[in-house]
Amino acid sequence: MNKELIGVILTYGISVSLAIPLGKSIAHWLRGEKSFWNFMAPVEKTIYKLGGIDPLQEMNWREHLKSMLTINLVWFIYGFIMLVSQGSLFLNPTGNKSMTPDLAFNTVISFIVNCNLQHYSGETGVSYLSQIAVITFFQFVSAATGISMVFVLFKALQEKVSDKLGNFWVFFVQSITRILFPLSFLIAVILAFNGVPASFAGNDEIVTLQGDSVSVSRGPAAAMIAIKHLGTNGGGWFGANSSHPFENPNYFTNSVELIAQVIIPLALVFALGYYLKRRKLSMVIFGVMTVGFLCLLVPTMVSEMGGNPNIQKLGITQPTGAMEGKEVRFGTPISAYWSIVTTIISTGSVNSMHDSYMPVSGAMQMLGMMTNAFYGGCGVGILNYFIFLIIAVFVSGMMVGRTPEFLGRKIEAREMKIASIIAILHPLIILAFTALSSYILVHSPEIDWAVKPTAWLNNPGAHGFSEMLYEYTSAAANNGSGLEGLGDNNIFWNLTTGFVLLIGRYLPIIGPIAIAGILANKKHIPETAGTLKSDSYTFGIMTFAVIVIIAALAFFPALTLGPLAEYFSIK
Repeated sequence: MNKELIGVILTYGISVSLAIPLGKSIAHWLRGEKSFWNFMAPVEKTIYKLGGIDPLQEMNWREHLKSMLTINLVWFIYGFIMLVSQGSLFLNPTGNKSMTPDLAFNTVISFIVNCNLQHYSGETGVSYLSQIAVITFFQFVSAATGISMVFVLFKALQEKVSDKLGNFWVFFVQSITRILFPLSFLIAVILAFNGVPASFAGNDEIVTLQGDSVSVSRGPAAAMIAIKHLGTNGGGWFGANSSHPFENPNYFTNSVELIAQVIIPLALVFALGYYLKRRKLSMVIFGVMTVGFLCLLVPTMVSEMGGNPNIQKLGITQPTGAMEGKEVRFGTPISAYWSIVTTIISTGSVNSMHDSYMPVSGAMQMLGMMTNAFYGGCGVGILNYFIFLIIAVFVSGMMVGRTPEFLGRKIEAREMKIASIIAILHPLIILAFTALSSYILVHSPEIDWAVKPTAWLNNPGAHGFSEMLYEYTSAAANNGSGLEGLGDNNIFWNLTTGFVLLIGRYLPIIGPIAIAGILANKKHIPETAGTLKSDSYTFGIMTFAVIVIIAALAFFPALTLGPLAEYFSIK
């Protein structure tokens, strides 16, 4: 067990060590300075020319959002048509059928918004063509969309007053050519050489030692698995996701995939400090996020390594911890680590089944998505944190009698209204839709929503409630993981989670970018002795308190009905 704990520490340490130089290089090319990534410039110029993009044309914040929303709408139409017709198209060696309209609606939205909530099984739900031209394609562009938006925030926080905040299409293209494509290519090569399938062959028929004939899925999985983690996407090529031996063959690939999903969110935190030349600010942000991460990780690891009390009462020892739903290839500590990383990073991939975790662990996983501000996904993690930061600045300024300012800009009523709406929106959509599903389950058990509500849950009581709460939390946080005891591939869940996905993705992007655009147009005020320091450790503590009060406590009653009630029932 000590060796497994060392593995967790080393995996996290390598992630941070790689993220710092990556963040520094991102800041260099954003500032127009010499960078290693400039070797991609000729490729980018070709893309600009083919796409009719003027890379020198600057956009204001409204134009950035308009471009982002327009291209996302185009992708939605394209993806929907592909999925409802995939059964009739080529590159479908296993003969998978076309998706139903409601499942295609949910799937397209889920992958466009970087959530990858899968109401289908990867082996049987999509063809090779859809896996490549829809799923993998969306995993690149959705991650690039989030990164592009945080670059707008970086530009807006500079000292100069301007409504010219760069070019969305330049940010978008460079996010792919300089970060996502080269790094995912490297990761895909590593995975392929460690046994992850990377061919277009169809299913293979094998005979087991017992004499049973088994059909084994294959396909060009390595490339998709690389970008699913690097882009904090999370959708699995196989239904069992990264607990499947073809997606995640050994402990080494397990560590590679863990590092991949955390490196860009961490790098963007450090890039903010290097870009603004305020490294202390980025370190305070990193510190707050890391403390939040540890507050979720430690209880999870302790709970899982301690085993299940119900099994212990039977006189059965559990030297390896609570192993139900976990792979013996990885063990309990690194599985618990993955479960928290994947829920705070909004990746949503799994190397073990979250539905089998102990109640305390389930609560920590949900809290990671409910706060949605500790590291977070590609770009959107900082955008979510920015909302809490603005609220913390305003509250702190009012408490000490100083004008609320952040990086030389006054925080006034307009910005606070936007920040408050976005902060309240996240718990609102999660709790409202959970309440709706609970009401229908109890009061309309015989209504046929493609699958009767009585068939939604494989687990009764508190755990069943947790499954529904987790589903909407995952959708709102653009996460994608789920408690698979929930029967979610039906009209009700496909449509309702689809709407939650849309709201949970775009409004938390629109709000911070609108605030950033407003602040960029304000006169820069030089710092004085009376300026509220936003890069102090005291302010970091204040920001952490705001996150806990606004985000975590809003969900306490719901958590009480779910994982906490389950915890006390097995004590």
